Amino acid sequence: MSDSDSSSQGGEYKNFRQISRDRLLYEMLRSAKTGDSKSSWKVLIMDKVTVKIMSYSCKMADITEEGVSLVEDIHKRRQPLPTMDAIYFIQPTKENVVMFLSDMSGRTPLYRKAFIFFSSPVARELVNHIKKDASVLSRIGALREMNLEYFAIDSQGFITDNERALEVLFGDEENSRKGDACLNLMATRIATVFASLREFPLVRYRAAKSLDPNTMTTFRDLIPTKLAAGIWNCLMKYRSNLPNFPQSETCDLLILDRSIDQIAPVIHEWTYDAMCHDLLNMDGNKYVHEVASKTGGVPERKEVLLEDHDPIWLELRHSHIADASERLHEKMTTFVSKNKAAQIHGSRDGSELSTRDLQKMVQALPQYSEQIEKLSLHVDIAGKINKIIRELGLKELGQLEQDLVFGDAGTKELINFLRTKQDVRRENKLRLLMIYAALYPEKFEDDKIAKLMELASLPPDDMNAVYNMRLLEASAETKKSSIATFSLKFDVHKKKHAARNDRPGEEVTWQLSRFYPMVEELIENLSKGELPKGDYPCMNDPSPSFHGTSQTASSVRIGQGPAPHSMRSRRTATWARPRNSDDGYSSDSILRHASSDFKKMGQRIFVFIVGGATRSELRACHKLTTKLRREVVLGSSSLDDPPQFITKLKLLSANELSLDDLQI
Repeated sequence: MSDSDSSSQGGEYKNFRQISRDRLLYEMLRSAKTGDSKSSWKVLIMDKVTVKIMSYSCKMADITEEGVSLVEDIHKRRQPLPTMDAIYFIQPTKENVVMFLSDMSGRTPLYRKAFIFFSSPVARELVNHIKKDASVLSRIGALREMNLEYFAIDSQGFITDNERALEVLFGDEENSRKGDACLNLMATRIATVFASLREFPLVRYRAAKSLDPNTMTTFRDLIPTKLAAGIWNCLMKYRSNLPNFPQSETCDLLILDRSIDQIAPVIHEWTYDAMCHDLLNMDGNKYVHEVASKTGGVPERKEVLLEDHDPIWLELRHSHIADASERLHEKMTTFVSKNKAAQIHGSRDGSELSTRDLQKMVQALPQYSEQIEKLSLHVDIAGKINKIIRELGLKELGQLEQDLVFGDAGTKELINFLRTKQDVRRENKLRLLMIYAALYPEKFEDDKIAKLMELASLPPDDMNAVYNMRLLEASAETKKSSIATFSLKFDVHKKKHAARNDRPGEEVTWQLSRFYPMVEELIENLSKGELPKGDYPCMNDPSPSFHGTSQTASSVRIGQGPAPHSMRSRRTATWARPRNSDDGYSSDSILRHASSDFKKMGQRIFVFIVGGATRSELRACHKLTTKLRREVVLGSSSLDDPPQFITKLKLLSANELSLDDLQI
């Protein structure tokens, strides 16, 4: 069995997604090069899951560069290519093994030689099944476990692609058989992250809380505990079977579930990235952009991907939308001032030019078409978002959301808003009420929430979503004495219902960026060694050296710097703010800066949230990486934007419905 040494110790520091990409390209595709090969071109054969794994980490051009001329689906009929070698990247299922054997057995195999790479550990009986077929054995160039069965959706984020986890694990109908199967698959996939990175984590998880010994612990309460046990079992196998797998702890893993923060998935998050996904009808990272046609006819529709390869996106995605808009205008102005041709267009009068005027000017400069295309794209997107914010009155709504969360507003202000703002869109009223229900779970008992839903005139379908917030309550918090358990989160004497306190030392530049997800606080406490052991127990008793390196070292490291305020303000990391780039366009090779920053990193922190993570949580992990000088990687069963999350929440009690039936 294979694998390279890619833990965070030694060598050039690579972030999580770079390691995943390198393993797929070099360890898998490149290793299938054989000396006696007449043709260097190969066929790559995958199944539904591995295609998705590949597409999140690598571009088609990367794959072609490694000598792959054709990508095929294992379950479709394929033409025989007897002079070519085939690389199989597949899940270790019986069905896949049977397909592979039928491809390669008998007198006329489809391919010359086969190199098989399994995405996760393969059962012994399947290996024996392959070994039984003598005609196939001589045609196998490699048979290895890649142990890479996660989807790298971000340079510091992955999902296990369990889209229905929320429904299966938190649903009204408890089905522990289905639930266990879901958690087992999740555990296997999460464990392959550690196999890939050659990291052995100290595993912490949120413990089941019950107020008294007579309270029954439900399946829901035990989700993090069960998942931790599943991951631990996989890790133990890796520790004894994988070469180069560390024997002592090299990083931290914290396992949580959606009940730790029910507000983050529904509150309006005001960063550029979150607003794009919340307000524009995007399909994943795909955005459809209308480009004015050169001949002046109908505008062309162009699909663009908003992702790491775009330096402007990388620079602005975690900025507040107002900041992003400001900086885009600045980039345009800089571009115009540096380019003589554009100035001629603009010198008609000395008045301040709008971003739209600037855009028209620079479009007239064909020699800068690529730079302009990128800039224009973001100017258009930011313009569209700002227009939606104005039309939907989101600033006022956003202010109320934040005031509710920070305890500066309550029921009275909410009623007043619902009465006076009749034209607010129903999904925004729904999100307000969901935040309210998360803050005041006890109001379910006295029908206060039902009355508010009537006032907001929400349809039954939406009411379901609000009622289902109860299914995400941490068990202790549904009791009347919930205030006692809340006191962990905030000072009871200050504001009775503040779910968040303003954080000391955080500079909030923009009014609507006060909100931060609960995960941010938990990760910081974990890094300082201040996460309560009772609430977040540990699977392994860490080796003594581990405490020496991680817990104390990280607190010392933080303590040695200047005063303990955030190293990264609420705006953007300093390395992502080039103010003097040559052409007003390039983002000063942010990637280069990022990787040099990573070289001085401490041990990685992994956080896994069962039931879907949010963009604000992913942003918090990027922010904390800079602040704590430790790469923070976020994992989850899925990454949900508010519309998707609300749809899933409606499904918790709708047994007969499926995701396809519900449209927000």
